[in-house]
Amino acid sequence: MGATIIEKIMARHSSQDFVQPGDIVDVTIDARIARDFGGANVVQNIAGYGLQIDDPAKTFFTFDCNPTGSDQKYAANQQKCRVFAREHSIRVYDINRGIGTHILIEEGLAYSGTTAVSTDSHANILGAVGAFGQGMGDKDIAAAWSKGKIWFKTPPSAKIIFHGERPVDVTAKDIVLNLLERFGSNTLLGYSIELYGAPVDHLTLDERITIASMATELGAIIILIPPSAEVLRYCESRAMKKIDPVYSDEDARYDRVEELDISSFRKLVSLPGKPHDTSPIPEERVWIDSAFIGSCTNGRIRDIEVAACILKGRQVAPGVVLKIVPATDKVWTQALEMGLIEELKEAGALISNAGCAGCAAGQVGQNGPGEVTISTGNRNFPGKQGQGEVYLASPDIVAASAVAGYITTPDRIPDEIPDRPVVGRTTVTGEEKTRRMIDMPLEITGRVWVIPEDDIDTDMIFHNRHLSITDLSEMGAHAFGNMKGYEHFATEASPGDIVITGKNFGSGSSRQQAVDCFKSLGVSAIIARSFGSIYERNAINAAFPILVGQDILNHNIQTGSTIKVNFESGTVTVLPGGEVFSVTPFSEVQMEIYKNNGLF
Repeated sequence: MGATIIEKIMARHSSQDFVQPGDIVDVTIDARIARDFGGANVVQNIAGYGLQIDDPAKTFFTFDCNPTGSDQKYAANQQKCRVFAREHSIRVYDINRGIGTHILIEEGLAYSGTTAVSTDSHANILGAVGAFGQGMGDKDIAAAWSKGKIWFKTPPSAKIIFHGERPVDVTAKDIVLNLLERFGSNTLLGYSIELYGAPVDHLTLDERITIASMATELGAIIILIPPSAEVLRYCESRAMKKIDPVYSDEDARYDRVEELDISSFRKLVSLPGKPHDTSPIPEERVWIDSAFIGSCTNGRIRDIEVAACILKGRQVAPGVVLKIVPATDKVWTQALEMGLIEELKEAGALISNAGCAGCAAGQVGQNGPGEVTISTGNRNFPGKQGQGEVYLASPDIVAASAVAGYITTPDRIPDEIPDRPVVGRTTVTGEEKTRRMIDMPLEITGRVWVIPEDDIDTDMIFHNRHLSITDLSEMGAHAFGNMKGYEHFATEASPGDIVITGKNFGSGSSRQQAVDCFKSLGVSAIIARSFGSIYERNAINAAFPILVGQDILNHNIQTGSTIKVNFESGTVTVLPGGEVFSVTPFSEVQMEIYKNNGLF
C-alpha cells in the first residue's frame, strides 16, 4: 500500500521505512524556530535544564509578534533572545523582517518534503509549499533545539478533491471560509488534509498560503497542497538547489475522502467569535470602526494590490481606520516599488512595518471595547484581536468595507457614504488570584467543573495580553479570564478540581500558558471529548493530566460532583458509589513523560 504526503515526510525524517496513522515516531526537524513571545521561555528551558543546541545552522529566532518594540516585556524577551543567539551562533530574523513562517519560504528554508517547528500555531502554513510545519509550545521547541528531533503521532490523512469552475469573485480566503462552513472547527480535527483537483492546481503561492494558514482553524494538523510547477520553481530559486518534491502515491490510503464542487462556493464572512461561524455578506448594514488587511493569512503582495485597486481614487470612510501590515519586509518593499504604498496612504490607510500585527497583540490591529473590526486575519476569538468584535473576510471585502463604512462588496460601494449611528459597549474584567502547583498521583479524586462547550480556544483560556508572563505562579490568576461566564474561575477553583468539557478544547494558539495556568491553580486534570492538537502536546509535555472521553458529557456528572479518575486504566468513578465508566487512559508516551514529571 502506498503512502500519503504526511506519511512519506514523517518516514523520511525518522528511522522508519514507513509509518501509518497512530504511529509515534521521532521526527528530525529541518528548521527549528522560536518567536519573540515564546523565545524567552525556550531560552529559559535550555538554560534551566542545561541543554545544548543540536545544530545552530538549523535553529532560528523570528521576532514577528511585536516588531514595533512597543511593549517593554516583549522588548526584554527579544533582547534576552538576541543575547542567547550571539552566545550560540543562532540566526535572528529580527523585528525588521516580518512573519517567521513566511520568511522560511522566502529564504528557502522550507519547501516540499522538509519539516519545521515554531512557537507559532500557524506554522502549518508551510503546507502551502508541501512542507510539514507544526506549532508547538516552548518545551517542545527547546527539546527540538537540543535533540534535533521531536516525537509526533502520525495523523490520519483526509483527501479533499475540488471539481467545477471557481467563481470569479471567490478568493482564496473565501475558499477556506467555505471549508469552515462545511466542516466546522472539529470535523477534521487531527487530520492531515491534502487538496486536489484542477482548481487547486491553478492556485498561486499567495493563495496557497492563505488556505494553508487556516488549517488550525479547521482543527487540522496541516493542509498539504502538492506543489505545482510554478511553486516548485519558486522554491528552488529560494533554496538555490534542485528539489525532489514529495507527492502521495496513487494507492495511498486516506481515512476520509471528500469531493466538493467549488462552483457552489460563495463570498463569506466569519461572524465575531468563531472563524467557522460563517455567513453570506450581510444585506443589512453592519457598521465598522476599523478594518485590517494583513496577518500570515492575507499579508501577501496580491492582497495589498487588491486593496490598492479598490481604494484608488477613493477615501477611507470618516471615522474608520484602515490598518495594513505586509507579511514580510520583501512584500513591503515590493508594494513600495509598485506604487501601492502611495496609493493606500492617499486613500487614508495606515501602513505599518511587516509583522503579525493585531493577531499577536503586539502591533497595529488591536481594537478597543465596543469597536467593530473587519479583518483578513485567521482568528476572531473573543479578545484575540482586542476587546471589540471582529469579522473575518477577504481583502477585497475589507477594502470595500473600509470605504463604505459598513461591511459590503466592491461592487456595492455607494457613491455617497451615509452617516452612521453611534453605539457603545462596556466590558467586565474578573478578579485575579494566584495559586500553587500540587503533585499529581496516578489516581486522583476531585470536585468537577462541567463546562459543556466545544471549541474553547486558548484566548479564552489564557488571553494573549498575558503572554509575556513566564513565572508559572502568576499564570493561574488568568485562567479562563477571557471566557464569558467563567471569568471568576481562578478565584473559585480549588486545588484538585477537575474540568470536564467538550470537543476541541484548547484550539488556537500554541501558548504553553494555556496549560500552565491550570497547573498554577492546582487543577488536577481536564477530561474533554477531544483536544486541540497543539494543546494536547503541551499538556502531555508539561505532565499535566488530560484524558479523552468522547461521551464524557453524556454521564450524570454535574458541576460540584466528586469523581475519581485512574490515569492507567482510564476508569472514572462518580462518588460516592455512583456510575463507573471509562475514558481513554494515558498512552505509553504520555505515561512516560508524566512519570518523569515533564518532557525534561
